[in-house]
Amino acid sequence: MDSVVAVLMGGNSSERSVSIASGKACAEGLSAAGYRVAQLEVYDNVAEKLLQVRPSVVFNSLHGTGGEDGIVQGLLESLGIPYTHSGVMASALAMHKVNAKHVAAAHGIPVADAIEVTASEAAAAHVMQPPYVLKPVSDGSSCGVQIIRAGDAPPVLQSETASLMVERYVAGRELTCAVMGGEALGITEIVVEGGAWYDFTAKYAVGGSTHICPAVLPLDVEEKIRRYSETAHRAIGCRGVTRSDFRYDPVTGELIWLEINTQPGMTPTSLLPEIAAHQGISFQDLVSWIVQDASLNR
Repeated sequence: MDSVVAVLMGGNSSERSVSIASGKACAEGLSAAGYRVAQLEVYDNVAEKLLQVRPSVVFNSLHGTGGEDGIVQGLLESLGIPYTHSGVMASALAMHKVNAKHVAAAHGIPVADAIEVTASEAAAAHVMQPPYVLKPVSDGSSCGVQIIRAGDAPPVLQSETASLMVERYVAGRELTCAVMGGEALGITEIVVEGGAWYDFTAKYAVGGSTHICPAVLPLDVEEKIRRYSETAHRAIGCRGVTRSDFRYDPVTGELIWLEINTQPGMTPTSLLPEIAAHQGISFQDLVSWIVQDASLNR
């Protein structure tokens, strides 16, 4: 293959280390599949790096702000370089957790009550009856997430101006469903040792969590998760691969869609490659499909 695939990784968000791990794994998989690969580890010099390499396709392994919020996608559109994953509008919408929930709810997907507040408002007094979850409106990998339980004081926050989402806490099992080309691939349950929540360490440290793939669920719940994941992917306008996260309470039967990930992690402990492998899709085949799906005007 004569074309060069540039794997973008790094960036300057809180998820830089995850992005580098994902990018290196994808670059190795693409090289093994026969592609000519350029690994571009960037900070805020994306355009400079791309103009030096002039790739035929960009495999976007950036995570977080600047990487999956529509910014780099807009740059790639301007440069005329086909790229992977979702386009400008879908990336920006999915990254804004509150707006994404509004779209999901409008398409019949069950979501938890949530509001957007400033950090100063959240720190001054409870803006929602505990228990609730506090998350940056536009960030991933559980960065900056706090669970405020009954009896807790309002959270202590470093920034007074950050935009945050306050969401009703939903008890139950942690589930995620991968979507590839608009079709649900499968569902994994994440179990964290000692009943702790699925934080950054649980996500990325080896042994930080146990993945049950496929998740053992009642058939009707499995069908709903698949249908809601496909609906969210389509309604938000996503392309390529995505992953939707859910909470399911087997006691009450409540099933809640939490968010959609337009740039799912591709590290050794990541969920999407694991789900794909269970469906007989090797890592090489997965990254090859993602590259072959690349385009402009996504």
